[in-house]
Amino acid sequence: MRSLRLSGLALLAVTLVSCSHPRSQTIPPEVRIQQIPPADPQKFAGMLEKENWRNPYLIVKPGGVALLDLANHEEHLIKTDELAEVLASLPPSAWPYGRVVVVTSPGIVASTPDGMLIRKNRGIVAGTLENMHILINWVPSA
Repeated sequence: MRSLRLSGLALLAVTLVSCSHPRSQTIPPEVRIQQIPPADPQKFAGMLEKENWRNPYLIVKPGGVALLDLANHEEHLIKTDELAEVLASLPPSAWPYGRVVVVTSPGIVASTPDGMLIRKNRGIVAGTLENMHILINWVPSA
């Protein structure tokens, strides 16, 4: 009986100790991105062309959103629900103009299935960026 009582007390002590230490919680991307200064329009005035832009450049696609790597001319396709995490994970050097991105989409006919997906994804991207307090520069497709 005594060993049962001691086992119960030991289990209770272990449980209390493990609950008393706060678990490290990950900081949401919407909070982490706030470490980047707000957009500074004076820094990017007249620089919306792909060749001159230095902040994140997004292309809305039927299958998600592409983050354009201008240095390598590569597109990294990500799911719309991963956008916040991807942007918050970028280093501060990726944001020389502050919290502002260029967003564009390929030219399509609005009645196609791809067109419907692009419109849906544009809405998701816009909502995500607005929730993160990121200024959006919409650039028409070429």
